[in-house]
Amino acid sequence: MEEMLWMSLLAGVAIPVGGILASVERIRPDWLESEVRHSIIAFASGALLSAVALVLIPDGTSKLSIIESVIAFIAGGAFFYLLKRTLSRSTSSVSQLIAMLSDYIPEVIALGATVASGGPGLVIAVIIALQNLPEGFNAYRELKENGMCKKRILFWFSVAALLGPAFGGLGYWFLSGHDTVLGYLSVFAAAGILYLVIDDVAPDAKLENADAPALGAVLGFLLGMIGYLMER
Repeated sequence: MEEMLWMSLLAGVAIPVGGILASVERIRPDWLESEVRHSIIAFASGALLSAVALVLIPDGTSKLSIIESVIAFIAGGAFFYLLKRTLSRSTSSVSQLIAMLSDYIPEVIALGATVASGGPGLVIAVIIALQNLPEGFNAYRELKENGMCKKRILFWFSVAALLGPAFGGLGYWFLSGHDTVLGYLSVFAAAGILYLVIDDVAPDAKLENADAPALGAVLGFLLGMIGYLMER
């Protein structure tokens, strides 16, 4: 139980850490606003793709039949598509927070169940943290541009971090041993993450007249791959 709590907290605390990094304004002229910001967003793309390719899909589909895997994947993609359309019509800052949590919550539930089952919880926790760091960075900037003050943003980011142990506990106590449910959840989250990467994260990583930020995606995937290989 203690292992699950600190792993889920590790995964969640990356959100306010990313926000704190984003709150550092202009370390030098245009530096944080251009190459570094885009490199961090690209890094998020790589980390998210590593979570899909190396953890969520292999683990989830191993618990489901082909038909069940297809159903879960289509449902996840459709849900995140409809969620994105709904949130895009809203001008509320809350919609930004919901978008950030929409993939984090299913993942941390799966983390709790994985730890309870004796699976590679640390790998999942590190990958979730790697994706939450740049997501927190990016979400902070968007919320700040929408008029939310720094203290309020970091307060809600801290609340989001504490949701990690809460939802991790949900997975730990109620989903352990329910392999089919956990499989559906993993594949569902994988489809949602893939949709968000293609629709939202990856396009923002592109910077005109600069090719280096794309290396961030390679490094993000590499870190996820290293963690995966260490647990094999």
